[in-house]
Amino acid sequence: MLLIIGQTTLSAQNSVNDYKYIVIPAQYEFLKSHDQYQLNSLTKFLFNKYGFTAFIEDENLPEDLSQNRCLALKSNVEEVKGGLLKTKLQINLIDCRGRVVMSSKIGETKIKEYKKAYSVALRQAFETYQFLNYKYKPSEKLSTVTTMPSEVKESEAKKEIERLKKEVEALKEKKKESAKAVSVPEVDVVKSSEKEVKIIKAVVEAKEDTNMLYAQPIDNGFQIVNTIPEKVMVLFYSGLKDVFIVEGKDAIVYKKGTVWVLAENVGASLKSETITIKF
Repeated sequence: MLLIIGQTTLSAQNSVNDYKYIVIPAQYEFLKSHDQYQLNSLTKFLFNKYGFTAFIEDENLPEDLSQNRCLALKSNVEEVKGGLLKTKLQINLIDCRGRVVMSSKIGETKIKEYKKAYSVALRQAFETYQFLNYKYKPSEKLSTVTTMPSEVKESEAKKEIERLKKEVEALKEKKKESAKAVSVPEVDVVKSSEKEVKIIKAVVEAKEDTNMLYAQPIDNGFQIVNTIPEKVMVLFYSGLKDVFIVEGKDAIVYKKGTVWVLAENVGASLKSETITIKF
């Protein structure tokens, strides 16, 4: 049993050693505000203390990390449910494709005051990484992955997201106005010697392409949304031009000529279909 645990820990350590940086979110999902209880700052401090190179995501990042987010693991602290009157935290290290590379032990405490309780539980969870003896060993596989081009700055990505949101809202408004127009037909009355002939001019509802998808830039790829808008899929950079990996599926999206193709392995067969994406 001890041998198995030792081998598992060694394997996880070797995997973590492939990554040059740790990126910490500015706010954890179980908390209500940016760096609440200074928990995010404490996470950064402890990672740096134990030999890692850590940044909070809204800080200025190194140039190589800006170009290749796969050089970093994301530190996601989660509150573990269960245990009466206990605060329990676990630290997961997640790669650029959303896979958990390593999880810490669960730190826990019965302290009632939130700030102190979270601090104690986090420090306990950090014992996993404290004794990991981390040492960065460049991985050729990770180093060759290209993420967002260096010229695409974070501010530009945010502007593009806002532009797409406005465009989707405009389409929704256009649809509403068109629906109203259909319910109020225009009537012209033409008189003749025998009778009145009513000519009704039908107003044709404007049609929008409901199959259109929109690409919103995210770390290491794009989030694809429809016109509702709702998320349809997430695409990750593959390192090849105009080729993306689909999150959670054995599938890719690639450009063939002027069209985009979604190719997915379904059982023993390959299913392909063209899709319309506006980047």
